[in-house]
Amino acid sequence: MSDNWIVGALQNAFDIWNDKLTEICSLLTTTPQDFRGGGIWDVMVDINDGLKAVGYGLLVLFFAVGIFSATANFRELQRPENALKFFIRFVAAKTAVSYCMDLMTAIFTVCGGIVQSVMGHVGGMAGASVTLPEEIVTAIEEVGFLQSIPLWLVSLLGSLFITVMSFLLIMTVYGRFFKIYLYTALAPIPLSTFAAETTAGTGKAFVKGYIGMCMEGAVIVLACLIFSAFSESGGPTVDAGADVVTMAWDYIASTIFNMLILVGLVKGADRVVKEMFGL
Repeated sequence: MSDNWIVGALQNAFDIWNDKLTEICSLLTTTPQDFRGGGIWDVMVDINDGLKAVGYGLLVLFFAVGIFSATANFRELQRPENALKFFIRFVAAKTAVSYCMDLMTAIFTVCGGIVQSVMGHVGGMAGASVTLPEEIVTAIEEVGFLQSIPLWLVSLLGSLFITVMSFLLIMTVYGRFFKIYLYTALAPIPLSTFAAETTAGTGKAFVKGYIGMCMEGAVIVLACLIFSAFSESGGPTVDAGADVVTMAWDYIASTIFNMLILVGLVKGADRVVKEMFGL
C-alpha cells in the first residue's frame, strides 16, 4: 500500500467495502444454527420451547372460538362431516405448534438451498470488489502540498460515503438474521391461530412473512451478482487527461454511484420479495 495519506484513506475505505461484500456472501450461506457458533440459536430454541405451553393454551382458546363462531347450535357438531373438519383442523394446528421448530428449519433449508444454487451456478463476486487504479495513485503521489488540499477533502468525503454504505449493507444482512431468530422464537403463538378458521389468517400471514424473510437471501445474492456483472461490464473509467483533483473526484463519484445501486437493491430486497411472491 502507498505511504500517501490520501491514497491510504481511499484504499482503506475500498478494503472495508470489499470485506463487507465477502462477509455478506459468507452470512447468506450460513444457517441460523451455525451463526456465531450457534449460541443465539440455542437461546431461540429455549424461548420457542417455553412458548409452546402458551401456544397450546391459545390453541384451545382459538379452537373453542372457532367452534362457537362456525356453528349456530350443538346439533351441527353432531354431523360427522362438521366434527371431522374441526378435528382435522385441531390436529393440524396442534402438529404445527408441536413441531414448529422443524417447520421453520425446513423452510429455511429450502430457501437456503436456492441461495446456494444461485451462488454455485452463477459464480463469485470478484467484479464487485473495488480498488484504486494505479493511474490515480501515481497522480496523487506526485501532487504538491497546495494541490493536495482539495484532494484531502475529496478523499475524506469519498471514504466517509463508502464506509457508511459498507455498514448499511452488512447491517441489512445482519438484520435479516435477527428477524429470522425473532420469527423462530415466537412461532408457537401465531401458528396456534390455525386452530380456528376465523383466526387462521394470522398464521398464514406469519408463514408467508417467514418465507419472504428467508427468500430475501436469494434476492440479496442476485443483487450482488448483478452488481458484480454490472461493474465488470462497465466500471468507472479514469480520465488520464484531466487534472488530478478532477480525475480522483470523477472516479470516486462514479464508484459511489455504483455502490448506491447495490445498497438500494439490498435495502429493497424485502419489497422485491413481497411483490414477486405476492406476500
